[in-house]
Amino acid sequence: MRNIMEINGYRAIIQFDPEIDKFRGEFVGLHGGADFYATDIDSLKREGAASLRVYLDMCREDGVEPTRAFSGKLNLRLSPGLHADIAAIAAAQGKSLNQWINEELGTAVADSP
Repeated sequence: MRNIMEINGYRAIIQFDPEIDKFRGEFVGLHGGADFYATDIDSLKREGAASLRVYLDMCREDGVEPTRAFSGKLNLRLSPGLHADIAAIAAAQGKSLNQWINEELGTAVADSP
């Protein structure tokens, strides 16, 4: 189960907080923080939309870009053994290490529930 809710094209991670007996949502990929709380899914969607609206309004007022830009570059640290293993697998498939990792990560995201 993936705890991601999309609200108006923005993604939020949803978790349950047992201390307050509520669901908590937090938007990801933003320059700032925008979170919201509710006891049920319908309320969570409503509260999320309201929180996002306030965040986007504040960004407009302050002249700030609301979303973070991703460069597409990822500095990844692996154990030397794993690095050697995936380099060998990529070479055996006639692919560069970068191409192999891109394809594998793309498959993992597509297969994620």
